[in-house]
Amino acid sequence: MGSLACPSAILVLFVVALQTEANRLPWHSPLKKEYKSYLDRSPYSLLDDDTKESLNGSLPQDPQSANEEPDRKASPTPAPKPVPLQSQEKQDPVKPLKWKFPSRPVPPTEPEVPVVPKMPVPANSVAAKCGATDVQVEVHRDFFGTGRLIQPADMLLGDCTFTREDLSAQVLLFESELHGCGSSLQVTEDELVYTFTLTYVPKVYLGTSIMRMNSATVDINCHYQRVHNVSSDVITPTWIPFTATEVAEEVLVFSLRLMTDDWKFEQASNAFYLGDLLHMEASVIQYNHVPLRVFVHSCVATPVRDLNTSPRYSFIENHGCFVDAKLTGSRSRFLPRAQDNQLRFELEAFKFAPGYGDDIYITCELVATAASTVSKACSFANDRWTSSGGMDEMCACCDSTCGTGQPEAGEWNSEASLGPIKVKKQN
Repeated sequence: MGSLACPSAILVLFVVALQTEANRLPWHSPLKKEYKSYLDRSPYSLLDDDTKESLNGSLPQDPQSANEEPDRKASPTPAPKPVPLQSQEKQDPVKPLKWKFPSRPVPPTEPEVPVVPKMPVPANSVAAKCGATDVQVEVHRDFFGTGRLIQPADMLLGDCTFTREDLSAQVLLFESELHGCGSSLQVTEDELVYTFTLTYVPKVYLGTSIMRMNSATVDINCHYQRVHNVSSDVITPTWIPFTATEVAEEVLVFSLRLMTDDWKFEQASNAFYLGDLLHMEASVIQYNHVPLRVFVHSCVATPVRDLNTSPRYSFIENHGCFVDAKLTGSRSRFLPRAQDNQLRFELEAFKFAPGYGDDIYITCELVATAASTVSKACSFANDRWTSSGGMDEMCACCDSTCGTGQPEAGEWNSEASLGPIKVKKQN
């Protein structure tokens, strides 16, 4: 038995090779039968039945034999599945990746420090000396304390330029009488206060359209205690914004003020619209004097401060006749008198013709008489003249000529001004 082991193994391998080759042939090939008959004549016949049975099971069956199954339709050969070039299974890397995309650099954060604006320090560049009849003002050319010198022509005291300049000290000197340079006078029970306005208006640099300084104003007040009577000449009429006041002989103080609608306070604003009513109050304050009554003999409006300019509009004339309502059909009128030393009237706001701006200046002639003296304040309404005091017959002369035009005995006259009053169109 031991001597046949090796040939049997070789035989089996040979038969298996033949059988494998036979399996590669189509089942209907005639070579199938040739291989089968060859196997019957080959050493295959020497194999035992069990080995043959195992080999016969691997041979393809011949459908033409009597024991074969009936014909079957050949099923189409399925298309071979494509072999993936790469395994679809997700595989873990051999080593974990340590490389990363570089991150964007983060700028360093600055600490939050509260910003406190630097407050400007007022420059001590203006000095004033109030005398008995005049005022002297010194202005350093380093007006803002920044080291930059101002141009002397850009600095005004009211409407006056500097009197002289100290080149070594870089100081501008202004001198004015108390009632000069557009000063204003405020009278209280205890004192007189003269106010001057120092104005700096810079101009653009020559050859450019820029400037490096701001405009500025400084008010200078001179206070004088009222502890004695004033017995000097009549003070020249002055222009005062919104209020005009003048001290006359025998210590009489005339004023013309723009009042609020309820007549309780002086108007703080000078801006109005066309059609608004300007509430104006004329008054006189007397010291050591008999009771007086004030009247408005005339009022003229101009687009500038000059009373003699053109155009000019006279809305009260002829010794107290309010002609504005008759000329334009306005609501302008005198109000009934509440006190002898006060006279209130309303003027409907107007503008001058185009080309003269929005400003109007009003100058009125005020007259004070003894309270027992009869004078007139006439308004025009419903096609007739009426008096604020109820004596309408005194207004009959308003359509002709009233009075002689000369001051009468026992009268004190003064002029008072208001302005500028800005009148705009309604939107």
